[in-house]
Amino acid sequence: MKVNEIFLSVQGESLSAGFPTIFVRFTGCNLRCSYCDTSYAYEEGRDMHPIEIHNSIKMYGYQRVCLTGGEPLLQEGMGKLLSILENYNVTIETNGSVLLDSAMLGDKHSFVMDVKTPSSGCSDHICWENFDLLSDKDEIKFVIGNREDYEWSREIIKKFVKKGTITFSPVFGKIPYADIVEWILFDRLNVRFQLQMHKLIWNPAKRGV
Repeated sequence: MKVNEIFLSVQGESLSAGFPTIFVRFTGCNLRCSYCDTSYAYEEGRDMHPIEIHNSIKMYGYQRVCLTGGEPLLQEGMGKLLSILENYNVTIETNGSVLLDSAMLGDKHSFVMDVKTPSSGCSDHICWENFDLLSDKDEIKFVIGNREDYEWSREIIKKFVKKGTITFSPVFGKIPYADIVEWILFDRLNVRFQLQMHKLIWNPAKRGV
């Protein structure tokens, strides 16, 4: 497995936002989103065995882990790693373009599936079958950059979302937060609004946080 970085921080987004979390960022992604904030993970990284990754995780002394990227589901050895992390609370952040059944999750594991909106430039890469594979413990994230993204996401929810918590997150620095909240409330959507907490705590360009 090719790993870009492993670090301890607080989770800045998702349902576990605010909790101390060990991040394992994998190298490589099959998409090139317009608003990507981790392009350094496209190529940079070093090969690690799942046992090595687990040894690094153990050093931090927490049981909450986020597997991110890049796109973690492109990594060979993911099944082995998830088996080793059976007793950890693990979230897998995926871009939604890879079939989710490529990873067998344990009872304490869940997906955060980022559904790529039109402004990302990658909305045509969505694996629509994934909506049938999500469970109630999973999260479905839409990153909103403009009104078109919002309206597109609203229709995708109506057509495809069956299970999971829905989250709307603004593209950082691209849209007033209040606009998205007002649209959500006007349309009576049962979605969760979030900010990227780590970008408010630290410099938005800071790595390893």
